[in-house]
Amino acid sequence: MKVLIIGGSGFLGTELVRQAAAAGWETAATYCSRPRRIPGASWYQLDLRDPGDLDEVLDTVAPCTVINATSGQSDWAVTADGSVRVAMAATKRGCRLVHVSSDAVFSGSRTPYDESCLPDPVTPYGAAKAAAETAVRLLAPGAAVARTSLIIGHGGSVHERMVHALAAGTREGVLFTDDIRCPVHVEDLASALRELALAGRAGMCHLAGADALSRHELGVLIARRDGLDATRLPAGRRADTRMPGALDVRLDSSATQEHVCTRLRGAREFLQVR
Repeated sequence: MKVLIIGGSGFLGTELVRQAAAAGWETAATYCSRPRRIPGASWYQLDLRDPGDLDEVLDTVAPCTVINATSGQSDWAVTADGSVRVAMAATKRGCRLVHVSSDAVFSGSRTPYDESCLPDPVTPYGAAKAAAETAVRLLAPGAAVARTSLIIGHGGSVHERMVHALAAGTREGVLFTDDIRCPVHVEDLASALRELALAGRAGMCHLAGADALSRHELGVLIARRDGLDATRLPAGRRADTRMPGALDVRLDSSATQEHVCTRLRGAREFLQVR
């Protein structure tokens, strides 16, 4: 298996590269500013805003599979337009494509959301992700599009770093009690994405954890696992602020879980104190 992981230097991408290389895959990965040091992987600088960059990397690597795990946040040129370029280039070369999307494509107006639900984003990031997954499904009908939720790890995720900073009092902010998601462990997510790369299954997939938690509940679990004082975590309600964003977005991953062997653990399990 020769795979190209776009966004390989990000939090999810790093775990994908690590697992792919450990499995003996011929692994290439892209980075924007700085490559990771992972044995068994080759690295290529890539700016998804430049079609020439993408063509050069694909022609050099000649992968049979492309996993697009990049995160351009609300930068439309990267998150939306860049994903369109990846889909077109992968299809042109006959590559298997796995595209990583997000629960940000949903408004929270209904719950839970299964794989058949259509996007109705309420933020610029959600709009860019929705545009990307719609374009991918049109341009690369054989691709797998995988929506996921908050990604947690062993301390390195943005959510875990925030909890540590709030508990230490080194940053301002609150953890919302009415903002519900289904956190997933980065190792589970990367394993499931590698399964999709091998399986050849097309269409929409949901890869989120089994537990629905508020951001504050998630923060308390992280704090307890890491030996922090959870009472120091400030709580608030997103509904009481002017901050845009969906409230209750629960991804139902049961249909996808039927054909993916990797068990998508809930946060109460993978964050339990040992």
